[in-house]
Amino acid sequence: MARHVIAPVDELPPGTRKFLTIDERPIAIFNIKGEFFGLLNRCPHQGAALCEGPLIGLAQSSDPGEIEYTRLGEIIRCPWHGWEYDPKTGEVDHDPRLKLAIYPVKIENGDVLVEV
Repeated sequence: MARHVIAPVDELPPGTRKFLTIDERPIAIFNIKGEFFGLLNRCPHQGAALCEGPLIGLAQSSDPGEIEYTRLGEIIRCPWHGWEYDPKTGEVDHDPRLKLAIYPVKIENGDVLVEV
């Protein structure tokens, strides 16, 4: 795997993302609450630029009529059809067989690096 410098850490504050193409692969780098994640920027459903969708949370229910919102700002929603993915794992919300490629992200000498 080759390592690529993306940006200085201070250029990607929490809640932001950066889009790039490396070796013809569209990739998005996310800073979610101070942790960095790299994700393929292509929805497997129909190829949307997935990471241009909103970062949302999960609505969970343990009892009818009770809704709790968790993981706010940690789930990416596809802008075309609403499929939801976890940028930390690449997993889709409704089908454990589907998974996006994830790319390791490291901080080194004040820079954000991704391994592709």
